[in-house]
Amino acid sequence: MSKQKNIYRRDFLKLAGLGAGALALNSALASCQKIAAVPTALLPAALPTSTPVKGVDGLVELNIRAAKSEIQILDGEKTRVWQFQSELIQGDAGALTPIPNSYLAPVVRIRQGQTFRARLTNELDQKTIIHWHGMKIPEAMDGHPRLVIAPGKTYDYEFKVINRAGTYWFHPHPHMMTGGQVYNGMAGLFIVHDESESALGLPDGDFDVPLVIQDRIFDANNQFSYTGDSMTGFLGDKILVNGAPDFKLKVATRPYRLRLLNGSNARIYKLAWSDDSPFTVIGTDGGLLEKPIQRDFIMLAPAQRIELWVDFSGRKVGEEIVLKSQPFVAGFETGMMGGLSTQGAPFDILTVSVEEESTRRSDLPSVLSSPNFYQPQDAARTRTIQLNMQMMTGTLNGRTFVMDEVANDEKVNLDDLEIWEFANIGRSGVGMMGGGGMMSQPHPMHMHAVQFKIIERVVDNPQMAVGYDEVRNGFVDDGWMDTVLTWPGERVRVLVKFEHYAGLYLYHCHNLEHEDGGMMRNFEILA
Repeated sequence: MSKQKNIYRRDFLKLAGLGAGALALNSALASCQKIAAVPTALLPAALPTSTPVKGVDGLVELNIRAAKSEIQILDGEKTRVWQFQSELIQGDAGALTPIPNSYLAPVVRIRQGQTFRARLTNELDQKTIIHWHGMKIPEAMDGHPRLVIAPGKTYDYEFKVINRAGTYWFHPHPHMMTGGQVYNGMAGLFIVHDESESALGLPDGDFDVPLVIQDRIFDANNQFSYTGDSMTGFLGDKILVNGAPDFKLKVATRPYRLRLLNGSNARIYKLAWSDDSPFTVIGTDGGLLEKPIQRDFIMLAPAQRIELWVDFSGRKVGEEIVLKSQPFVAGFETGMMGGLSTQGAPFDILTVSVEEESTRRSDLPSVLSSPNFYQPQDAARTRTIQLNMQMMTGTLNGRTFVMDEVANDEKVNLDDLEIWEFANIGRSGVGMMGGGGMMSQPHPMHMHAVQFKIIERVVDNPQMAVGYDEVRNGFVDDGWMDTVLTWPGERVRVLVKFEHYAGLYLYHCHNLEHEDGGMMRNFEILA
């Protein structure tokens, strides 16, 4: 079967400073849990074998292999990785765009209303499954860990894309093994477009640039070194962007749309430009904001996405600007550890190099979208989820993950609007080990199958809220979200409607080592 190869256009490769090479990518580690029975009505029919067909309206179809490979990341020995290696079977050629010379999966681009179909084949020696992060999809398509497939097996996905235009992503989700699988390279972007977005005239094509930020540790032989710490989460000492170290983005003097994903296991970034230029934010996890907003810096937690409109028109050819992560204080590590192993350590993320003159100019629209947010007064009820760290294990309302367990207070009704309150305030309003003690940490809380609106942040326990004043102005709470960073000492309330599909889904901390350690629970949407 011939492969459909899709690469950035030559001009973009020149601007972005990326080598020309096709890419196929990520995959897998595993869970020892057995696959729970899934009603056959929820599962798509087997995918037909076919040759690539360009321009099939309404359908994007892929074959995805979870496989081992190796890639040149550093000078010297190649790095062994696990990848999602993707082949386009049906759909427009632009539906699958490899990131040259990267272990990351090719970028999937799809339009609202199209059908996405994929067959995952597990060619690893451990179990795996794919979660389509941020997507509103049926239960059997969501990648629950009870659906993991064994080596040599396949899993078929098929769902209609109903999400609004936005930057979504996909990664493995086997219980107790998610952190290791993502760390070894298994992740990719899933970008949705729609008609209202297309009408805005935002930078597109080569000037719509995805940037995946991750931290890693390399051993003396250039191999990924992973030690999943269930307390802190994994914190690396080297930053990779789109799988490359010392990333340089070569640009022209014109506007760009930059899509940033924090694809790190646990590291939180406090993003800022080296010359203190403000950010113009146009989108978050669930798509475009109603209006552009500005921030001097941005807090970006694991799994969160941010979209920026950046106009380099006022820059001179030869000028460089560095995207940095500024230092901040976060949680129990402060004063106990030092250097790059600490949450909040400073890093250079990437360098933007202005290399070409351009006469292209465009204005950013003052109105970007109609988010159609719900109103808090219409919520049927409020639920509180207490976040705690208890001797190396995270808990949600005192519970840890059990594969098929759903408590009564974790059941919701289809089409109900609710307020969920994530309370990171310690036991009885105080931090473990006292006040702002060693168990208090930020938690990026993620809910499957929904997008929510952050409606309130309240610091209930100032003793725990170490470093809060350093970071609070960097939260972007203005759009639809699926992941919210909850600071120690803080309650965060989100407004969420459980619509479209009934079934069993997950909510969890997206510090992947916390998740693997049990800081995850099921919730059930009842029809």
